Amino acid sequence: MRTVPAILAAFVVFLAHTVPAYAEDPVDMSRRVIEEQIKAFLQDDADRAYSFAAPAIKAKFPDKDVFFAMVKKSYAPVYHPGNYAFGRNRLMADGAVVVHELMISGKDGKNWKAMYKLARQPDGAYKIDGVVIMPDLVSKGI
Repeated sequence: MRTVPAILAAFVVFLAHTVPAYAEDPVDMSRRVIEEQIKAFLQDDADRAYSFAAPAIKAKFPDKDVFFAMVKKSYAPVYHPGNYAFGRNRLMADGAVVVHELMISGKDGKNWKAMYKLARQPDGAYKIDGVVIMPDLVSKGI
């Protein structure tokens, strides 16, 4: 009877070494980063929102409060969106860079399109490396 648990344990070890481990999908990982940053903006949590910024953004805005003020002023639809939905995305540089399109209905009733660029960091996490926002003049709304 002792051989059954030993064989079972050996089989589990065998499977662990032969079944490849798949890293999480870069699109899903980076999408979650965007959503978490938007949640932080909606909660006026400057520390958390700033934590999703890539080193290049932090170099431009070394203070979280200055970063937060810039987002409030220049990226209001991202700071407090009405509704938003992800559009197209693109992986570049073998997944080291992910670009996401985000369609936003602003609280002012205007439609916006934001293009997020996320960069994979040395630890494997994705950070927001830039956002371009523009009015969505094509959308007809609902």
